[in-house]
Amino acid sequence: MYKAETRGITVTVEPRFVEEESSPGDSRYFFAYTVEIVNNGSEKVQLRSRHWRIIDGHGACQEVRGAGVVGKQPFLGPGESFSYTSGCPLTTPDGLMAGSYTMTIIGGDSFEAEIPAFSLDSPHVRRSVH
Repeated sequence: MYKAETRGITVTVEPRFVEEESSPGDSRYFFAYTVEIVNNGSEKVQLRSRHWRIIDGHGACQEVRGAGVVGKQPFLGPGESFSYTSGCPLTTPDGLMAGSYTMTIIGGDSFEAEIPAFSLDSPHVRRSVH
């Protein structure tokens, strides 16, 4: 599990390789990840948008920006949490994801809550031995 905290917002991520959605012979590797966002602060916030950096095993970076997560822009009061699961296809058997959520404090400013960098690892990675 990977964890980051920004201004009282804790983001944890649990990635996993999905063998049944993958086809290594076709260079298709599918990863799922479950995110939990917890408001440990004292103010109500809303998740407005996301920004992901997805880096494949060759170092190619793709950026994804958009409103909300899984079609939602949840409000989180103090002590509340929101969880969702999403997925990421890669053409390499491993990679890395990281990013941020734009959070708005109700009646206040916005800030970027860090999504911790996490590795996407499949059992199909070939490691060179020296």
